[in-house]
Amino acid sequence: MLTKRIIPCLDIHEKRVTKGVKFKNNVVLGDPVEMASRYYEEGCDELVFYDITASAERRPIDIEMVAEVAHAIRIPFAVGGGISTVSDMSRVLLAGAEKVSVNSLAVANPDIIAEGARAFGAQCIVLGMDPVAVEDTTTFPSGYEITTRGFRERTGMDALEWARKAVDLGAGEIVVNSVDADGTRAGFEIPLTKLIAENVPVPVVASGGAGNAQHLVEVFEQAHADAAIIAGMIHTGEFTIPQIKADLATAGVPIRKVW
Repeated sequence: MLTKRIIPCLDIHEKRVTKGVKFKNNVVLGDPVEMASRYYEEGCDELVFYDITASAERRPIDIEMVAEVAHAIRIPFAVGGGISTVSDMSRVLLAGAEKVSVNSLAVANPDIIAEGARAFGAQCIVLGMDPVAVEDTTTFPSGYEITTRGFRERTGMDALEWARKAVDLGAGEIVVNSVDADGTRAGFEIPLTKLIAENVPVPVVASGGAGNAQHLVEVFEQAHADAAIIAGMIHTGEFTIPQIKADLATAGVPIRKVW
């Protein structure tokens, strides 16, 4: 049985890790290299690094920061934000990342997914999506609309339709980040994650809302997520990765043990 992955997320702004609620009111939490090193040593399975304002500000990703974080760890590492071309993807991968996450760019230019998959393989291309719940299920049959640029822009795109299209284009993994749950620490949005996980043939990563180990148990068992992104619950020091993994193991979730 494949083990479930625990993936700390580092949201970077001006070379510092920050965290907000529903993409707002971000507070500074620490140095990304130091935090990446600590989570790696504690036994996380992967890391993800988002330059959270690069796309909105239409600037390149901080490639030096990518290289510094990659140098500090020896586990798979995904990077997103400020990636506009296949050349940008190449720079990120050469800096030490194993995966490139595209979100706003892919909505504006879906062909970038296919171009990236042809150049580097589907396993390198991650689709990040930020869906928000909507009442108009005629326009949005899934009940969720895709947003971009840090929830600043609505797209008119249905979440499930977009996920399927991205996989057809070559995305090898999908990160489903619920805008409604982001930063709330009240639990993942199970119906959304389950909907995507049960309708695409690639790994699905749940994101947004993790507040304790039970939330991870629920998203793994009920929504069939392959991995879960965590942030605030460990950034604050309230929980550690060994504690979380011990609780998951006790609940019968298959995980890579580190103790």
